[in-house]
Amino acid sequence: MSGFGCAPLIVIPPELAEMPVTNDGWFPDIDATRIRDEWRVRDVVTPDRLKRAIVGAIMTIGNQLAAWQVAHVLAGHASLAAVPSPKIDGTSRLVLLYARAIGASAKAELVETYRDMDLTGAGQRQVDDMEPSIVELRRDALHAVRDMLGRTRLRVELI
Repeated sequence: MSGFGCAPLIVIPPELAEMPVTNDGWFPDIDATRIRDEWRVRDVVTPDRLKRAIVGAIMTIGNQLAAWQVAHVLAGHASLAAVPSPKIDGTSRLVLLYARAIGASAKAELVETYRDMDLTGAGQRQVDDMEPSIVELRRDALHAVRDMLGRTRLRVELI
């Protein structure tokens, strides 16, 4: 082995590689390999564990967007991609926000469930140091959902 990279802890055989997670037909399917790459999910998380986290994220985010989805279905939009929205790099902004919400939520679940998966190679970080990471991931998911809903990110209450 050369360079500064480290060898994978678990080598995933090609036949176990991630398959897309099929969604409800209105929201887009989720590419597990892309989630793994974009959210830096380490190889200690097996494809099955990653899929379970993505399914959990789909359910969580889907619950938050259920009424919004119904309104768009009733307005005649056959899918999330069909909802009018600006395009960024050729993809609907709403589709990008949805993927962000799913990725952040799935990664938060994985970090929370498998706290050792996000440790550095030396393993020196304390478990308590990971709490901000989980909170930040959940915040990112919430911000993506709120952006989709057209709501502000800030909630202020008078004390």
